[in-house]
Amino acid sequence: MTVDTQPQGDERVHWLPMVAAISSISVVGIAIGLGMPLLSVILETRGHSASMIGLNTAVAGLASIAGAPLATPLAVRFGVAWTMVAMIAAGALAFIGFHFAPDFWMWFPLRIVLHIALTVLFILSEFWISTSAPPHRRGLVLGIYATVLSLGFAAGPWLFAHLGSSGFRPFGVIIGLVTLAAIPVLAARNESPSISSDGETSNFLRYIWLVPSATAAVLVFGAVETGGFALFPIYGNRIGYSEADAALLLTMIGLGNVLLQIPIGMISDRVSDRRYLLIACATVGLAGTVFMPFFAQNWHLMAALLFVWGGVVAAMYTIGLAHLGSQLSGHELASANAAFVLCYGVGMVLGPQAIGIGMDAFGPSGFGWSLGLFFAAYIALVSVRVIRKILL
Repeated sequence: MTVDTQPQGDERVHWLPMVAAISSISVVGIAIGLGMPLLSVILETRGHSASMIGLNTAVAGLASIAGAPLATPLAVRFGVAWTMVAMIAAGALAFIGFHFAPDFWMWFPLRIVLHIALTVLFILSEFWISTSAPPHRRGLVLGIYATVLSLGFAAGPWLFAHLGSSGFRPFGVIIGLVTLAAIPVLAARNESPSISSDGETSNFLRYIWLVPSATAAVLVFGAVETGGFALFPIYGNRIGYSEADAALLLTMIGLGNVLLQIPIGMISDRVSDRRYLLIACATVGLAGTVFMPFFAQNWHLMAALLFVWGGVVAAMYTIGLAHLGSQLSGHELASANAAFVLCYGVGMVLGPQAIGIGMDAFGPSGFGWSLGLFFAAYIALVSVRVIRKILL
């Protein structure tokens, strides 16, 4: 089934709910950025191996996939705002549990609760933002959302560096931040969007195929972001960079992500069909992987390339989300947001595996080839859909 029409929504800018959703999820982003390294360091100090720490962390991806189908039914039953408040409370309780749980096995159910709560929060916050933004400003608003969220994630490790991992203090800060996230949601609860059940709540997976240009975009982004960030230090080492230089190059990718989302989001508001811009972003992503080996010997050229590459590739998430919001509304949009986040989780699973296999098989060049394969497949998929629409 193809969706080509854009629903005619309210042209007003609903600032209070947009600010509430963006600020609350960004505060949660700070808590995640602080909490993830904190938990890993604590497990290490307790004597657990890197593989066991990785196993416990990997539960997060599986919990996200499991949590995605729950978002819409919960919002239908309890409302968007109250469901978000409940998930914020569940996340805070999970963080408290990590501090007091004496046995390692207890961390697995706590991870599951935490990341199901976070997944539902992200789905509903993005749904709330999409429904509150008028169509002609949706790209700009989602660009602001992506930028503020990226800054929140970056602020978490900075806080961790100052708080350390000893005692209850870092957990207290996390719980305070997560609790703080509930305030704007409660303030805007009367303007939260309502979702009425249409009997298709359990069939949210069909939305993967309903707007494949958006869901495939976030799958590619999830694969490239997770796999690229995880294996870039290894790639950098194999092509002759020091650990510090490779880390700085990763920082350039993150900087491009932060600085380019708003301008690209504004551009997306001026194009009639965002699929053309998604193809352009994927083309830049593919070109970047092709040129990486030629720029690798010059750190500054590589940094400039990765700055642009990182920002443009990250825009596939922002533009994909805007495209999703332009095609659907109401209950369908909520379910599609769940499918969108699910595809991101699938990309997180596929990316590191594909890139790791590529590097084992072809050496350092396998890094770029594996990344390029994701972009090429996406370009082919969306191009076929665009050409078919033109011919029909």
